[in-house]
Order: sequence, then C-alpha cells, then structure tokens
Amino acid sequence: MKCEIIVDRDCEERVVIYTREENTLVREIQQLLQRQTGELLGFQDREAVKLDPSDIYYITIVDGKVCAVCEQTTYVLKERLYTLEERLPRFFVKIHQSCLANLKKAERFDASIAGTLKIRFKNGDVDYVSRRQLKAVKERLGI
Repeated sequence: MKCEIIVDRDCEERVVIYTREENTLVREIQQLLQRQTGELLGFQDREAVKLDPSDIYYITIVDGKVCAVCEQTTYVLKERLYTLEERLPRFFVKIHQSCLANLKKAERFDASIAGTLKIRFKNGDVDYVSRRQLKAVKERLGI
C-alpha cells in the first residue's frame, strides 16, 4: 500500500483512500480518523449543528434518545452512547449507565459518607456517579 502526504496550509483537511476492496485496515483507518475529528453532529428542531466536545457538559439518554447537554441548549445525537464513549476525548468519563460526563465542565465533586460521589456541573446541573463506575471515575480524577 502506498501512502502520500501533501501539506498545503490553504486547503481543507481531508483523507482519500483508494483501495481495491474494503478490508480491516481501511476500516481501522476510517475509525481512527472519525475519532480524531472530534466533532459531533447534534440536531435541534430539524437543524443540524456541529458540536465541539469541549462545549458539551454531559451526554445522557432522555426519553430513549442520546442527548448532548451544552450550557444553554440540548441537542439530539444520532450515535449510540457506547460508540461515543470510545470516540470522545479522554476528559469524558462514564458516570453511570446512561451518562458520559465532561470532567472539564465539572465544577465540584461532593463525596458523601455513604460512598457516593455527586458531580455539580458549571451550568448548575447535578448528577451522581454509580457505585459500578466509582472506581474508574476516581482513577481518572486521580483520587
């Protein structure tokens, strides 16, 4: 397989793969590129909006739909939560079965005597870390 890289600061970045057949290597390259772009497509009232992951406070499931909660607005995402978990940057962590939290948007972590961990986000929303995810969240926070 030949590889050619052309650096042109004036053009839009894109990757084109010429292949005789789609194989595992091509699919792996495609998945890697999708993870690197970082942008998500959110929908609100028939309007599609490009979302930067750093603007998202958390991603949760509401009425069976995957939603990205930003400071003022909530967007519906077409992707599954488990694929987003793999694709999003490391500052997103799964805090319970139906929520991925952006640790950069967390304002405060309150630990209770019972061992639960409450997360207060900068937009005022509050959520709790499940016991099953507590160890992974603490490791990510360095606690």
